[in-house]
Amino acid sequence: MMTAITLTASDGHDLGGYLALPQGTPRGGIVVIQEIFGVNVHIRDMCDRFAAAGYAALAPAIFDRIERDFECGYEPDDIAMARAFIPKLDWNGVMLDTEAARAELAQYGKVGIVGYCLGGSVAFLAAAEMDGIAAASCYYGGKIKDFADKKPRCPVQLHYGALDKGIPPENYEAVRAARPDCEFYLYEEADHGFNCDRRASFHPEAAAMAQKRTEKLFAEHVG
Repeated sequence: MMTAITLTASDGHDLGGYLALPQGTPRGGIVVIQEIFGVNVHIRDMCDRFAAAGYAALAPAIFDRIERDFECGYEPDDIAMARAFIPKLDWNGVMLDTEAARAELAQYGKVGIVGYCLGGSVAFLAAAEMDGIAAASCYYGGKIKDFADKKPRCPVQLHYGALDKGIPPENYEAVRAARPDCEFYLYEEADHGFNCDRRASFHPEAAAMAQKRTEKLFAEHVG
């Protein structure tokens, strides 16, 4: 079952969310954090994929504090529009919204988190600062480097594409050096956004391997 829901953060802010539930009793919950393109069709697809694997999967609309119900595609104009949200982002608010999603999923058991692009950085920060996260999988999060001095409270995977010009080697190598306690994966032939089958940078082999590793992480630590 897939449905749009409303979440309420601890500061009283209401935000939207996309919830996908599996058939039968969930194995646990997975918070799915968006790219800069909002809770769009790709992020909803990822929720559906985790639901098919047996989890309750919820994507909070973390841009609702800036613009309600924002979502877009991947054309050049879309990218320019989406990037304009980055300097407006309130990271404290993002953490409150992520916690609201985690709290909603706690009824289903342990909760993991996965994030893509901007969401990869959010997932890492949540793993370091929030209680109640059992495991985190972080895809091509460029700002993880800024948070790498923070020790995660749970097992963490880091996924990067070697061809990603936006996250050069000095970025991800700094993260790898700072966080030897995290699983680190570099996909040699993959670019930024390699997990998204709606982007020109989609790399099916890297996406499949990263998904396999992510699902193994959640099976071990979430349920």
